[in-house]
Amino acid sequence: MNLTRTLIIGNSGAGKSWLAKRLAEHLHAPWTDLDRVHWLSDESSIARSRSEALGMARVLADEERWVIEGVYGWIVSELINRATALVWLCVDDESCVANIRQRENRQDNDELLIALLEWAGSYRVRKDSSGFSAHRQLFEGFSGSKIRLRDRSEIAAFVNTLPDSSHSV
Repeated sequence: MNLTRTLIIGNSGAGKSWLAKRLAEHLHAPWTDLDRVHWLSDESSIARSRSEALGMARVLADEERWVIEGVYGWIVSELINRATALVWLCVDDESCVANIRQRENRQDNDELLIALLEWAGSYRVRKDSSGFSAHRQLFEGFSGSKIRLRDRSEIAAFVNTLPDSSHSV
């Protein structure tokens, strides 16, 4: 696989950031989480304007090497023509929700946590550009190197196939 410019898509809590960090280290390439592009303020859930976010994303994708990950299909669709590889973390919704609960240091009644859990739990039924159907369409339409990983063991196995990789889950 030519991983020089890799896009990683999938549901919230699927492991995109975990994989992107390891892949970027392996490639000696910058890693960008599209949350940093989409959100002006993550804590307050203030989104950037669509044009500003797309402009930022295009600048990132103009680099020679990169790993970019995120759930936002509307941003990914703008970058996909620059990608050499596409990785879809197609992890079941229940595992994603469990991963979010494990990683977030928030009270169970925290409104942002509740919203994120509901968002992750609805991945397979959401009809927006960040849902399963939109990600499947991006994946199926991509003509470069691509791989679909369905659970943590497949994600870890993929990382462990990288040459000189010593990463473990």
